[in-house]
Amino acid sequence: MKSAFYYIIMLCLLVGCTNPGRRVVLPDSWQQDTLSYAQGLTIGYTPDYVQVDVRDPWDTTQLLQRYLLVDRNQPVPEGLPKGTVVKVPVQRVVVYTSVHASILEQLGESHRIVGVCEPRYMDSPEVRAGLNEGRIADLGEATSPNVEKMLEIGTDVIIASPFQNSSFGPVEKLGIPIVQGADYLESLPLGRTEWVKFYGLLFGKQAVADSVFKETEEAYLALKKLTAQVTTRPTVFSEKRYGASWYMPGGESYTANLFRDAGADYLFADLPGTDSHPLSFETVFEKAYQADIWLLKYNQSKDMTYADLQQEYAPYAHFEAFQKKRIYACNTGRIRYYEEFPLHPDYLLQDFIQIFHPELLSGRPLRYYHLMEDKQRTRFSWRENRVLSSLCK
Repeated sequence: MKSAFYYIIMLCLLVGCTNPGRRVVLPDSWQQDTLSYAQGLTIGYTPDYVQVDVRDPWDTTQLLQRYLLVDRNQPVPEGLPKGTVVKVPVQRVVVYTSVHASILEQLGESHRIVGVCEPRYMDSPEVRAGLNEGRIADLGEATSPNVEKMLEIGTDVIIASPFQNSSFGPVEKLGIPIVQGADYLESLPLGRTEWVKFYGLLFGKQAVADSVFKETEEAYLALKKLTAQVTTRPTVFSEKRYGASWYMPGGESYTANLFRDAGADYLFADLPGTDSHPLSFETVFEKAYQADIWLLKYNQSKDMTYADLQQEYAPYAHFEAFQKKRIYACNTGRIRYYEEFPLHPDYLLQDFIQIFHPELLSGRPLRYYHLMEDKQRTRFSWRENRVLSSLCK
């Protein structure tokens, strides 16, 4: 028999836990949105406001923030619960990341952006045009934005990504609501996409957001179904060293779930949690030197070759995926990878299935990843290499 404590904890998780001493009172007319995948978000509706609770990703028993969305054309209702009031639809917004700028672009709300941080990473044509024409302000680095200019241009809301044990500095003292977009910390690909419903509510684009999510969900699940009966799963590992460490995604991470749904055997699935783990080269090599496929990302003006990779770090050449030319790479400096996949994990899943099981998606081109360039050696698929290896024994 479950204890009363169990049911208290479950109720807390359903409605969003608050700090000690804060009493949760839900109005009689409360209607909670049914979110199928997002684990860090709760949306509830009343006749007077919409309540959005963002759960603390690093302590899921606590709230990171509570937002109370009220009609900007009506007086602010009395007796609101404690939280950050946001008047909607938002008219003017500052965004810190290219990911959130892209989400607004897909909602048809790019014209609401009045300022951005780190514009060198902004690939949206509308944002680039706004920066060039002076309609969108360059606010500098996200870690220390130009507060004076932010006040000068005026904004209703700031959308930024939170990080553990860090604050938004002087910006927090401006009194401007900061929407903490913790969507990047969702472990399920469709969970991250489902955050579009929150962003849709901010801009009065609920129908558009629901449509984007529904179309993505249908496409993702249809692709996932293709790999349900695969009998042979290639082994895969990801990324490369940065500094002295190789950051490998945990076994419950976004990346690991994508590999699983695409019909691959992720070699580091035993790493706990959703975070990336800093590993030594030796640790990675010991487990992955015979992997069928190596996937990596980089940001350069030109595409990387095997010679470039070996010049960067000579021991990379000892991986069989290097020797047999089975490295698939994504140049995020030339491809809108980070701007697209948060709302469209189906695009990324299709790439992975095409790489792991090309027979399931015959003839479809790769969108993000491509075989690393090497014109001097013959390439074989991971299946052909397994056959060749067995014949040579």
